[in-house]
Amino acid sequence: METMSSVPLGRPPRFRRLSAVLALLVLSPVCAEYLIGYDSIIGRPRELVSGLLFLAPLYGTVAVLIREVVRRSGRGWPSILLLSGAFGLIQAGVIDQSLFNPHFVSDPFWSQERLPTLVPVAGISVHHLLGFVVGHVIWSFAAPIVVVESCVPRLADRPWLGRGGVTALLVLYVLAFVVFFHEHTRGFLASTAQLGTTAVVAAALAAAALALPRRHEASSGWVPPPWLAGGGAVGVMATHQLAPPGWSGVLADLTVLSLGGGLLLLWSGRAGWDRRHALVVGGAALVVNSVLSFTVEPLGGHTSYAAKYAANATLLAAVIALLASAYRRVSRPGPSTATASTALRPSPAPGPGPSIAKMPPSATDSNDY
Repeated sequence: METMSSVPLGRPPRFRRLSAVLALLVLSPVCAEYLIGYDSIIGRPRELVSGLLFLAPLYGTVAVLIREVVRRSGRGWPSILLLSGAFGLIQAGVIDQSLFNPHFVSDPFWSQERLPTLVPVAGISVHHLLGFVVGHVIWSFAAPIVVVESCVPRLADRPWLGRGGVTALLVLYVLAFVVFFHEHTRGFLASTAQLGTTAVVAAALAAAALALPRRHEASSGWVPPPWLAGGGAVGVMATHQLAPPGWSGVLADLTVLSLGGGLLLLWSGRAGWDRRHALVVGGAALVVNSVLSFTVEPLGGHTSYAAKYAANATLLAAVIALLASAYRRVSRPGPSTATASTALRPSPAPGPGPSIAKMPPSATDSNDY
């Protein structure tokens, strides 16, 4: 197993770090909003690009900040998933309030999905709760983080930003929060109890994320090959996306998510789990939505099918190319191919190390961005 002394220390070059930040700022909203192709702008490339100016501050900043907090504190993926759940709740329960708004989308399918599992006393659909929160955890935050980290494996366990960068992203997120909250609450505002409960649960998830231990020793045991882990992840995520809106669908979704999550937690804690496994699991999320997008009817029904399918095909090709490039990077022998101690488990908190100027060339010379 790779020891911590074999991992290059020091502060990576600014260009590589900022390139990784920019990549995550863009990939997060693309995965959250564009890959599944539900919006009518899917066939209008200019609007897709301009939309990133608004969506990157809302999604991308959160993905980067979650990653920074976890990597700076030396924690791992369980903390990332819990923080993603916290921000997913804030997004769906406070910012756009899609969890509570019965008329969030003016289309019959909204009620058809919402009503079968509606809990009247809470004003919330369990199907929507699972769909929105799990969707944000996987597609808005966790999957983009693991894919971008796989593109820069030598930087994967290190902070990418200084205090100024973190502050700038916090300001951007607050501004996006205010803008989107104002936009979505012009015609509907959730009750004080709904907003308060959402905030309390989100705070509890965040507190739990920061209470997890900083390091964890690898255990022995069988680990599936990457292709099998990726295939299983595709099955879990496809089941989640295709689960019917009734209680039977909720039960099936919860069962599959719990089984898949439990196996992921077990296998990722073993010595044979490395960055290739993490990438194929995270990359499976991108592939599933890219493929399912061909079957999704954009909202509004005014999108050219030729333009829609062209956009779907372009995004799918981009996903395949991105994942292939990332897999080549994490498959290279050496420090960039981490073992289970850094791939999907808590890692030791970063400490002071030698300056880059004093490091051997092999520690800083790479093709990572």
